[in-house]
Amino acid sequence: MEQTTHQQLTAYIVAHQEDFYRLAYSYVKNRDAALDVVQESIVRALSKSDSLRRPEFLKTWFYRILLNESMNYYRQSRRLVSLEEARPDAAAPQGDHAARLDLYDAIDRLDSREQTIIRLRFFQDMKLEEIAQMTDTNLNTVKSRLYKSLRKLRELTGEECSYE
Repeated sequence: MEQTTHQQLTAYIVAHQEDFYRLAYSYVKNRDAALDVVQESIVRALSKSDSLRRPEFLKTWFYRILLNESMNYYRQSRRLVSLEEARPDAAAPQGDHAARLDLYDAIDRLDSREQTIIRLRFFQDMKLEEIAQMTDTNLNTVKSRLYKSLRKLRELTGEECSYE
């Protein structure tokens, strides 16, 4: 018996929900916000499941929705400033800034296209061809952005980054 697109999507979501959470968390850095992003992505995908013409692209289609939701939340939350950050009397951080910079902070310093490629490649273990398809970008462009991003990360962290 042939499964409907809606049934395939539901099965895919159930099977990969932890992966979705990890990707959303890598953008929003907050448990509840990541859960909200995943939930919003699922609701949006389920409501639009009839627009997916080719079920073989279900993974790509859903990840594109999840990426868009994650980046939208990230952009909106960056505009908000916490009361702690807004305090004019707060002491400036001491010490060498480069010594405190970790990999996640360095990734956050990349532009959004570079962040997406790094997160999909290394956090979601996706192939470059899949990333190109998900981001609707030429494969060679994805490769060049990946290598450029890795060079930037190496400079920001002072460590070697492997891309194999």
